[in-house]
This record gives sequence, C-alpha cells and structure tokens, in this order.
Amino acid sequence: MVVSPAAVLLDFGGVLADAPYRAERPDLVLRLYNLIEGALSPGRIQQALVDGGAAYARWRDEDWPDELSHLAVWERFVIHDWPPLAQARVRGQVTRLSYDWAWREGWTLRPGIPEFLTACREAGVPLAVVSNTLCGAAHRDYLANAGVGRLFAVQVYSDEAGVRKPNPQMIWNATDALGIAPRDCWFVGDSRRRDIACARRADIGSAVLMPSGREDCGGDQAEPDATVADGWGLLDLYSVRRA
Repeated sequence: MVVSPAAVLLDFGGVLADAPYRAERPDLVLRLYNLIEGALSPGRIQQALVDGGAAYARWRDEDWPDELSHLAVWERFVIHDWPPLAQARVRGQVTRLSYDWAWREGWTLRPGIPEFLTACREAGVPLAVVSNTLCGAAHRDYLANAGVGRLFAVQVYSDEAGVRKPNPQMIWNATDALGIAPRDCWFVGDSRRRDIACARRADIGSAVLMPSGREDCGGDQAEPDATVADGWGLLDLYSVRRA
C-alpha cells in the first residue's frame, strides 16, 4: 500500500542521477601517478583501482556493514601492496582522492526527477537524500551544480554516517533530522536488497522501487509497495496519492 507522503527520501545513484559505468579512470590515475612521483606505472595504478573497486563492491554486499573511513578504503582495497612512500603520500590525500574516485563526469539527473522534486517542494513535502557512497561531498556538489541541491532539507551519506544501507539507521538519521516518523515517509531506491530491504527494516510507510538496470542479486530481495520507471512515474504516483 502506498501512503500519501509527509516526506520523501531518495537514493542518489540510479534514482536521482546516474552515469555509465567506467572502470577506467585516467584522470584519477594521473593524479595518483603525480602524487606518488611515478613510483608505480599508470597501468599498475589503474589495475589497483579496478581490483580495489571490485573488492570494495564485494565488501559492500555484506548485509549490515558499518561504513569504512576513506583511509580504511584506500589502505584495505587499493594501496596495501604499494611501496611505503607511495602509501604515505596517498594517506595524506585520502579525502580528496575519495572525492575524485566517487565523482562521475557523466552524471545526469534521471528523467522527471527535477519535476518531481519541484512538485514536492511546492507542496511543502520535505525531501532527503539517503545514499551509500565513498564520498558524500561529491554527490552533494553534483546536486548543487545540477540546480536541485537546494530542494533537499537533509542529505545523509554513508561515509559521513558511518553505516550503510540496508542498515536502517541510514533512514532513521534522515527522518530524525526531518522530525517526521518513518511510517509517514516514502523511500525511493533502485535496489531491492539494499534500498527496499532498508526501508522495510526502518518501518517506512511506502517503499518505492525505481530500477536502474544495475545488478541486484542475493541478500534480502524485499518487495516494494510500488515500482516506477523514472521520475515521471514517481510524479504520477505522487499525484495520485495527493489527489
């Protein structure tokens, strides 16, 4: 059952914005190469990022993981076998490097999202972002640059919260900040096993799935209350419930 929302919480990747997946990151490779003064070849650095990203993704698929710090991500998944001096140089720049690794030049708002967010804002329905990410600052800056950041009352990111979805604390951080009970909110996500499962554990009023085409297997394949294709479908669902 879909309730009329007192607030709407949305995931970032696959819901608010998306970008084609790119394993190659020449910009980040060059930054690292210069930072460590050529201690490793660009090819070795690129492979470390690819392998590290895959290992980090496998770790993220644990059921209720606490989020790792920026430093822990780099030490555990990327630089663990690098020369000591190269490791030391990376440690001194992990926050900026995490921002660069999280940022995607190809991010675009999903169709209908600006219209949906504006409709909520005009109706006085507060909005929040609840997103797993290596670096929330990159997501926050993208939303600001895209002209929609000001529409959100709250933005909760896993690297800042210290936990990851499907841990319901992510949602509770947002609802506590909004001062609205979870049962009166919508949560919109693109993953059954992270977003919809998280919504169920947090006792959200309505869990809405917006599939993004990303792999979503294993874990708790929770069922949503509604499924929409994009922001236009979300706006249609919202309009019906507000009528």
